[in-house]
Amino acid sequence: MSDAQQPALDVAAPAPAKPARGGATGERPAQAAERPVARVAVDVSLSHLDRPFDYRVLPAQHEDAVPGARVRVRFAGKLRDGFILERLDASEHDGTLAPLHKIISAEPVLTPAVARLIRRVADHYAGCFADVLRLAVPPRHAATEAEPRRSAATEPVEGQTGAPQPDPIWATFPDGPGLLAALRDGRNPRAVWRPTPSTDPSGDWATGFAEAAAATVAGGRGAILIVPDRRDLDRLAAACAERLGERSFVQLTAELGPSARYRSFLAALRGDVPVVIGTRAAAFAPVRDLGLVGVWDDGDDLLSEQRAPYPHTRDVLALRAVTEPCAVLVASYGRSVEVQSWLESGWAHEVALERTSLRRLAPRVKVTADSDSRLERDPLARALRLPREAFEVIRTGLTQGPVLVQVPRAGYLLALICQTCREPVRCQFCGGPTRQGPGDQPASCTWCGRLQADWACPICGGRRLRAPVVGAERTAEELGRAFSQTPVRRSAGGSVLSEVGPDSAIVVTTPGAEPYASDGYAAALLLDTSILLLRPDLRAAEEALRRWFNATALVRPGGDGGTVLAVGESSGRALQALVRLDAAGFAARELAERGEAHFPPAVKLITAEGRREALDEFVALAQLPDGTELLGPVELPEQSRLADADEPVWRLTLRGPRAFGDRLARAAKEVAAIRSARKSEGGLRLRVDPQIID
Repeated sequence: MSDAQQPALDVAAPAPAKPARGGATGERPAQAAERPVARVAVDVSLSHLDRPFDYRVLPAQHEDAVPGARVRVRFAGKLRDGFILERLDASEHDGTLAPLHKIISAEPVLTPAVARLIRRVADHYAGCFADVLRLAVPPRHAATEAEPRRSAATEPVEGQTGAPQPDPIWATFPDGPGLLAALRDGRNPRAVWRPTPSTDPSGDWATGFAEAAAATVAGGRGAILIVPDRRDLDRLAAACAERLGERSFVQLTAELGPSARYRSFLAALRGDVPVVIGTRAAAFAPVRDLGLVGVWDDGDDLLSEQRAPYPHTRDVLALRAVTEPCAVLVASYGRSVEVQSWLESGWAHEVALERTSLRRLAPRVKVTADSDSRLERDPLARALRLPREAFEVIRTGLTQGPVLVQVPRAGYLLALICQTCREPVRCQFCGGPTRQGPGDQPASCTWCGRLQADWACPICGGRRLRAPVVGAERTAEELGRAFSQTPVRRSAGGSVLSEVGPDSAIVVTTPGAEPYASDGYAAALLLDTSILLLRPDLRAAEEALRRWFNATALVRPGGDGGTVLAVGESSGRALQALVRLDAAGFAARELAERGEAHFPPAVKLITAEGRREALDEFVALAQLPDGTELLGPVELPEQSRLADADEPVWRLTLRGPRAFGDRLARAAKEVAAIRSARKSEGGLRLRVDPQIID
């Protein structure tokens, strides 16, 4: 599909920026004889100044003023940092240009390809070039920049010596060998890969990513592979070290520290390594001859940037695949609705196992009380948090190895109600919700922290408490009593285990904190599934299914005795999709319903949050495309307000067809530019297709 036919991206090609003068002086000093004008992206996050500015290059600066170099310029009477985008023979401005104040570094850290990507991302998310630039280029570390260059990788990579090595992971999938062949040949396929959600080798996504990168490198190109967090990165790094060699890749994350991060960035920029792996900070890595961009578990909210303009890594990589033509690989055990829309539009193609193979290699998944016979055996199965069948699965699993127990929330007793009348227990002093820790300690308020030692129900006068919401800590305590001869380990919050051994043990975790088992878990128990499904979020069911599939992927195949039991309502659509291992069908139905309800990704949606007066001005100034819906403004709850907001915050929602989504984003940005130029009071927070819609 050509770039102009991409309904999933809806970003128009960026128009050439109109240059502007950087300043004026009284007389015209000597200029550099060759291309004396430098077009500079100044670090200014003001919408009405979101364009490059022209400056004069002095003769002494000629050699160092290369495109991509860091400079300091005088802008609006102040010295500001910037980057040279290009050198020109002349400026369209007729007046005298201000000179570059200083060349900070001649290292061309902003490549033309990355600069084009930054512009497209900023336009897509109605943001500023400078804001995206801060995400793309790490701060300079002078000592690291002065270090000798890292020697290029010397380990042999597939295709460099002899015949291609076998790819056991991809050989399992019908279209896998064809995908790797396309990468070796220098073509640009766009694939959505679903590994098997089990410990079978076909579910080893990290090795699959490493093999895809090796095929790309064998074809003479580079690769960028993105994962959500450090645990996934460690697993991917181990696979890449085994498949590519330790000197063929670098890790790039925001948590590395200034020196290590900048060293990895320079290694990719200078072409010393062909592969970059990392978290969302690596999406803009300046890899030479880029041939593949990949992202694992794109539904994880860690891949959504929390700073303006709030880009999502999945969309940044998709835009990069268009701006800098390369292959795309998106993989996860579940499936996001956005990726499903790519498949249905034809922009990407699926790589997955056939149904029969998937059922054979995945664990056996079932839901409690999903048949009349099971309900007859345990009439209270639908009412109990831990029914008899759950204990049977744990008991059977412990004879073969460790058992995983996933609980949605950490803590002990997270909500309290009156035992007699079921009235929620509120703080006697401030009216806040209460909770209780382990042991005999009294309940305490989650707002003011005061103990509720002499609490009495204001409705019935009762003093006995009941906990409808139980956390991982209390669950581990209960299972420890039930299986007193079995060790119980916890992995949650600030104490996350990385791995457990093959010995029998009960491992109680929260979603995302599940440790890997060396030989896979014999069984997994998914508790309190309704809590995940009842979140006040449009993506609640999608996110719940993603977390359940991630837990299922840690369990052995059904042929080896692997079993997953979910405790919940068996008729729920998300749980039924889990039982059928049907992530694709669930995503397709979700996408269809989003289309009927006019929610992303079926439509373009932009939210503007701020004071009511600012939103009224926004509506008055906006030149919106025909067919745009205006929803609101509505006042936000106190916990949803901006961090520095003392007054009530309101939200305005703009919604329109994706066919003119780029025009809608441009209209929102134009309003922001007008308000910025006017110096209007009250800031606005714009979000394009927000990840969380509550």
